[in-house]
Amino acid sequence: MEQVSSISGRAIPLGLKNVDTDVIIPAHWLKTVSREGLGKGAFETIRQAPGNPFDVEDFAGAPILIAGDNFGCGSSREHAAWAMLDMGLTAVIAPSFSDIFSGNAFKNGILAVELPQEQVDRLLEVAKDHPITIDLENQVVTTPFQDRFAFEVDPFRKHCLLNGLDEIGLTLERDAAIETHERARADSLPWLDAPTRNRREHA
Repeated sequence: MEQVSSISGRAIPLGLKNVDTDVIIPAHWLKTVSREGLGKGAFETIRQAPGNPFDVEDFAGAPILIAGDNFGCGSSREHAAWAMLDMGLTAVIAPSFSDIFSGNAFKNGILAVELPQEQVDRLLEVAKDHPITIDLENQVVTTPFQDRFAFEVDPFRKHCLLNGLDEIGLTLERDAAIETHERARADSLPWLDAPTRNRREHA
């Protein structure tokens, strides 16, 4: 997982409420187990509407999405996070998120930032013409107009994102302790590493 410290750039001002995971990535895209290429189907139904923000050239490659309340509701498909990453999004700002989506986003290295509606409204306005910066280390969202919006983040999730640690990475952090345990276990219970026939003899 890539490290997430500061995310700066244009932000897609979507602003819609109750964007569910079927809108983020429609069900007919779920036949694949690969993460690659899902960005093509991300927000497919919204992209079909004329004048949608995803088609605005200024927002091409934008790393941030600004959404409305209850973002990521609906089914628990992890493909939603995969699709967003594949289209280049690494952060979402919204007044609230579905718990399951928030968890899936975190596990895939996407920063979900919760801010009050009035602050989200301000960012939606700024994002039309200017970049936005999310500073995870200091837990603040800033704009070129001196706006500073502090946000809360779970300390464990912050640690993982800053250091690029997924579940495998977290396990590898304990590599020395795991090796010590394995050596102690082998010394005290050597029969566990013996062939199956020897295990039966010790049973």
